Amino acid sequence: MTIGSGVLAAVLAATSVTTAVIPAGVLAPSGPSGTAVATGTASARWSWPLDPRPEVARRFDRPDQPWLPGHRGVDLAAAVGQSVLAPTDGRVTWTGVVAGRSVVVVSHDGGLRSTFEPVVAVVPVGAAVSRGRGIGAVAATPGHCAPRTCLHWGVLRGETYLDPLALVGRAGVVLLPVP
Repeated sequence: MTIGSGVLAAVLAATSVTTAVIPAGVLAPSGPSGTAVATGTASARWSWPLDPRPEVARRFDRPDQPWLPGHRGVDLAAAVGQSVLAPTDGRVTWTGVVAGRSVVVVSHDGGLRSTFEPVVAVVPVGAAVSRGRGIGAVAATPGHCAPRTCLHWGVLRGETYLDPLALVGRAGVVLLPVP
């Protein structure tokens, strides 16, 4: 199945909080203003999708406006054929090709979805996966890091992209607006 690249494009919700990278916490359902809130310890529930822990080749870069360019995920240094692991429990909900790259989507509790590219799935759509289970292998398709090989990992809540590194306790410092 092939879909247009616009299907996975970020359309950030317009709220009073325009920057919401959640530091080192498990993202819980949205608060009253529609912003994500942190609870618990991220590393207790989420792990890196590559083993050993990879070099971060490019960090998350939320655009100033939903329609502007940015980097809606992280690029992790990888090797062609390297196993891609479920970062937390979930279910494979989609596999296919977007903009010429093979993609695997895993849906998790709390309304979060992880997207991985370029990844060739090794489990079928509908399969339940547990944290650390192989879901696919890094494909040889050139991507964000060419000529290097990398895995692009995105995390969404609805249509809002979040910083995946926050889930593994590695996000940068974030300044939130004063009410």
